[in-house]
Amino acid sequence: MTGSPDQNASRLNDFLTAAKGESASLATQKGKPLHPFSIRLTQEERERLEAEAKGKPLSVYMRERLLGDGSTPRKLRRKPAADQAGLAKVLGMLGQSRLANNLNQIAKAAHIGVLVVSPALLEELENARRDIRIMRDALLSALGFPPSGASS
Repeated sequence: MTGSPDQNASRLNDFLTAAKGESASLATQKGKPLHPFSIRLTQEERERLEAEAKGKPLSVYMRERLLGDGSTPRKLRRKPAADQAGLAKVLGMLGQSRLANNLNQIAKAAHIGVLVVSPALLEELENARRDIRIMRDALLSALGFPPSGASS
């Protein structure tokens, strides 16, 4: 822990009392829910709830079912739809390229001090940079994000 011994003792005390359920000071400091709830389900019960939830997170579905209109809506995070074909394409590109091996050899040579910066090496590094940029943009696109417009 960092800080003075008094601050550390205070944090430890806050943690222990929060763990006992006596205080929610640590939970509120980090923006976490004040009163988390846990439930044990059989595999069949969980599968049933997941089917009924129709893609919603189980916590959202269960809160709606238990509290109805009285539930406070939570902020939903956008989960981009993955383009499976695009992801497979990027994975195939990574498998066919020797980028990792080539960059590792260059890094090793630089580390031991025998790297000779030649026009061929500069061209290879530029090709690697371009290939990585193409794969990055394809990956972003497959995940539903716009690829960056600036090429560097």
